[in-house]
Amino acid sequence: MFSLEITPNPSATEIGQKRRILVVEDEDLIREMLVMALQEQDYEVLTAADGQKAISILQNASNETGESFIDLLVLDIMLPLVNGLDICRLLRRQGNPVPILILSAKGSETDRVLGLEVGADDYLTKPFSMREFVARCRALLRRQRLSGLTQPPMLQYKDIALYPQECRVLLRGEEVNLAPKEFRILELFMSYPRRVWSREQLLDQVWGQDFVGDSKTVDVHIRWMREKLEKDPSRPEYIITIRGFGYRFG
Repeated sequence: MFSLEITPNPSATEIGQKRRILVVEDEDLIREMLVMALQEQDYEVLTAADGQKAISILQNASNETGESFIDLLVLDIMLPLVNGLDICRLLRRQGNPVPILILSAKGSETDRVLGLEVGADDYLTKPFSMREFVARCRALLRRQRLSGLTQPPMLQYKDIALYPQECRVLLRGEEVNLAPKEFRILELFMSYPRRVWSREQLLDQVWGQDFVGDSKTVDVHIRWMREKLEKDPSRPEYIITIRGFGYRFG
């Protein structure tokens, strides 16, 4: 079902800098294989076999340091005590921006969309190869690291204010609850107003080059964003469709 054959990463220490990954998986064999694959790449790995322990680790990490020392959360959905989707919802309600990679045997489009909608950054369906698993972890960690560089304290366009370091958006002074991918699309749009982005460019910038999926996921996220940001989603003033090319902000 799972293959442990992965390509060694000679620059793992340089890229990872002992990045800490929390693996939450209740099946012992799968959890051990995930840990082994990540440790081979020089990541520091913590584990939890149920949702309650995972929440405890994440809360203790935040309470002790003032900010989370967990750089990536690898999360199974079907967990004892507290399921993975509820953990995602809890973390995003608390404003925790830790990247989340969901692992699940549920591979339908509805399941994947639900996982992304509640706050996951990526979704990997079982069974999968360890090569792909490690590549997705690297991509999420790389994007997290790059997003932390040279962030302005605030981006403003008309009635929308976006605070990158706080993962917060205000619309006419009222806070708007955006999912992580929606927030990153909006941050990209507001960083380059009036630039036209194709679906492929948005997938590359927000989901990463390792993303495997349908480009229509961009359209789904744009529709959700319009429902939250536009006075009339059918006649948007912020997120404009440029037919034959893609989308423009402003």
